[in-house]
Amino acid sequence: MESERSRVPENVVADIVVVGSGFAGSILAMALQQTGYRVVMLEKSQHPRFTIGESSTPIADMILRDLASEFNLPVLAKLSRYGTWQKHFPHLLCGIKRGFSYYLHQPEQTYQGDSNHSQELLVAASSDDSNSDTNWYRSDTDHFLATEAQKVGVQLFENSEIVRLERNRNNHRWLAVVKRRNRRFTLQANWLIDATGSARFSESFLDLHSSDSSFRTNTSAIFSHFKEVPYWLDALTTTGSAVSDYPYSPDHSALHQVIEEGWIWMLRFNNGLLSSGLVLDHNPVSGMLTGYSQAGQKTSDPQKATADLIWEQTLNRYPSLKALYSGAKLSEVPGKRIATGRLQRRLNSAAGEGWLALPHSAGFVDPLHSTGMAHTLTGVERILNFFKMNSPLLPPDSAESEEFGRRYQETLFSELDLIDELVALCYRTRRNFPLFHSSVMLYFVATIQYERSRLQGWKPESFLCADNTELRKAIRKGANMMDDFIKKKGSQEEAMRTVETIRKLIEPWNSAGLLDPDKKNLYTHTAVTLNTAG
Repeated sequence: MESERSRVPENVVADIVVVGSGFAGSILAMALQQTGYRVVMLEKSQHPRFTIGESSTPIADMILRDLASEFNLPVLAKLSRYGTWQKHFPHLLCGIKRGFSYYLHQPEQTYQGDSNHSQELLVAASSDDSNSDTNWYRSDTDHFLATEAQKVGVQLFENSEIVRLERNRNNHRWLAVVKRRNRRFTLQANWLIDATGSARFSESFLDLHSSDSSFRTNTSAIFSHFKEVPYWLDALTTTGSAVSDYPYSPDHSALHQVIEEGWIWMLRFNNGLLSSGLVLDHNPVSGMLTGYSQAGQKTSDPQKATADLIWEQTLNRYPSLKALYSGAKLSEVPGKRIATGRLQRRLNSAAGEGWLALPHSAGFVDPLHSTGMAHTLTGVERILNFFKMNSPLLPPDSAESEEFGRRYQETLFSELDLIDELVALCYRTRRNFPLFHSSVMLYFVATIQYERSRLQGWKPESFLCADNTELRKAIRKGANMMDDFIKKKGSQEEAMRTVETIRKLIEPWNSAGLLDPDKKNLYTHTAVTLNTAG
């Protein structure tokens, strides 16, 4: 992009520096600038650049609309629904996302859905295409939002990396030495916000460390963008699966192919490009450890095999998925399959004197429930409320600043704990579809409660109402019931009785008929009804 001034001053002074210019950093920076602060944003690379984290949700979109109204940023509202996105920004690549879809595959068996949809689950989050969520092609969207931030006055420096960072204890300001290509400049700011989306910056410069020890979820991923992957609905039709009563096309959703090893995500964009990733569960499931070695034997350490080999060996076990990807080609960007280590991480602190970390920088659980975008935006909103309420800028060492940091961290860590609990439960139950269905519904109960609260004009204190004691107790009780069933290896009749007990357990928050057997695993609309945007 490089649209900022080519000549950078020797010393740049700001109120707030945002490190990282992904969608969250750019939204935060432009809203802070609109509030009256001098904001500088640093980007290590240059837009457009490849990244994932592409699935929006009703919660994320509700926050975008509220931020648009509160900070006079109408562009955010236009991005908050598929219809307005297509009307105002048809050049920005995205995909329609009507909801969440799940299909349970058995090894060595071609998938074929029955009329009761006993091994599949479709959950519509919108009533029509126009008001649906979107899959963000992040290269385009991040680039666009970084440009919009500059339009409102944010100084963006790309190809810029902090190489030294110090805290002046006398004036409570940050002094950073920034390397930008072949030269260096200094940057002074009162506050620093880590919007990098990883733990590396805070570990390197804020003397923090990241750990995965507190998480029950234990997964890694192999992912890329693909071309020429057929649509799943066409594959279902070809095999004679019952699809006539579907509330939407599963290709217009966050599509989950659930397998023994974990699951595969499929997010489709309007040009046919597919974001897809294999998520491997490394916790024991019925005595099985997932992953493959070079020799094709099961192993608990998939890093011993190449990403391509693990991908191919896994898909080869599932005929329908093997056929679906048989002619797939890697997209030019990134041009390869990318393997991660363990996905779960959490910094030992998310706030301190003069600094804050956005949720995705402070920690991450797993992509299963598409919580990343919405969770990060709740953190953006929380930080913005603090700086807006305390304008002009509060000293970082003030009592108000310290109290906000303490509450911010406590809330964020509680949210990560809840996400971990909900996700880990789904992994434990995924081989018994009625229990898996129930596990997914516990997540949707939390989302519905959060959405209803916002629609009624009250913003919950925490993402997914993690601070709601009674809801948390119900989720824990439901999880314990399913774990008990798994331990004693109960019959399917007992499984269905467990599902019915959980349905009664969630009744106080269940306004969408979740777990109603008459719905046959198809939900036409679970999210709250919203007014159509212009």
